[in-house]
Amino acid sequence: MKLLEKLKKSIKSEILICTILSSVLLLASCKNNSETKDIAVKSASEVIEKPDLEITKTTPEFNAYWYAGKAEISSYKLEQARYGEMREGTAVLIYVTEDFLPNIQVKADHQNPNNVPVLKLNATKNFNTGVYPYSIMQSTFYPVSNNQHALKVSSAMQEWCGHVYLQLNNRDQFEILSHSYFEGEADKNSKIDKAILENELWTKLRINPKSLPKGDLKIIPSFEYSRLRHLEVKPYSAKASLTESTYSIEYPELNRTLSITFNPEFPFDILNWEETFKSGFGANAKALTTKATKLKTIKSPYWQKKFVKDEALRETLQLK
Repeated sequence: MKLLEKLKKSIKSEILICTILSSVLLLASCKNNSETKDIAVKSASEVIEKPDLEITKTTPEFNAYWYAGKAEISSYKLEQARYGEMREGTAVLIYVTEDFLPNIQVKADHQNPNNVPVLKLNATKNFNTGVYPYSIMQSTFYPVSNNQHALKVSSAMQEWCGHVYLQLNNRDQFEILSHSYFEGEADKNSKIDKAILENELWTKLRINPKSLPKGDLKIIPSFEYSRLRHLEVKPYSAKASLTESTYSIEYPELNRTLSITFNPEFPFDILNWEETFKSGFGANAKALTTKATKLKTIKSPYWQKKFVKDEALRETLQLK
């Protein structure tokens, strides 16, 4: 009997110890859960504190067109004003979706949840001025979300006198890097407050023309225009208007207008554009109108079309 009573006491003691340990573990577990919850709340609050901007949701039609593993390539007959005369040439607009690294602001090599989907536009122009050629290319990386400025814009211009390069990175401010063979334009770094970029409007139009800004605005002119005219990269007063198929911008201070005509139906492809500004030197400068008229559009993974046999695609695009 005594042995049995000792055994019962021992069992009760073990049960009591287990109960105490379970309570301690439960409290510890609750404390950990509380800390995790606090972190989650903090994380959520950080997200909430970010600008609450409306995001354009892509449609099945948009996804089928832009995420088919091909770029859209459109060629244009170009009539370019330069040095007070009109020049013949070609222009090409290459639109393609890419994953973009928001921190270092370059194309991502691998998929990652932090990547930003962008609609990239590479816009090129080629024309001759007398004996020597001009080659111009502008690149714009614009978020498909359509709720912020372009993440990056760059422009390169080559001709026989030399070449110039301009790059804008969208960070706390617009950070601008400039290289040029011209005195007063070489190797510069600057920052300016954010404003509408003319370069980004060409991609914004392709996502949703109705989202284009209208009325009295401050707009940073295209990098191409700024470099050709040797203008400071900054916002200028502008008036923008939109009809069913045409988007127009007037810069009173620059005596310049830009008009883009597009297909009012998806995919809102650009049919032609006109740009009027003074061209030439000093008192002899006169208003001329640069024009681009569409020749052909194709969809192609052009980065794979790099063999001699693929040069036939240039004939399809009517490019010499």
